[in-house]
Amino acid sequence: MLVGSITFRSDETSDAALRELTEDGSDRSEVIRRALTEAAARRRAERLRAQAQALANDPDDLAEMRRVQAEMATLRAW
Repeated sequence: MLVGSITFRSDETSDAALRELTEDGSDRSEVIRRALTEAAARRRAERLRAQAQALANDPDDLAEMRRVQAEMATLRAW
């Protein structure tokens, strides 16, 4: 695990965002850590959504779901 400090070259947009996020007195480093963590979580969620969409459109997977549903229908009590 990498732990340490990093340096980045900010621009006007990132400076403005950092000012906005720290105007309540929040620590700059904590704001940046939180932003990185939230960005990583959004990326993971986007990947999961894309995987779910790919599965939902996979013809083999759809055929298997239909087969299982048909099999389960024969087991229903009513």
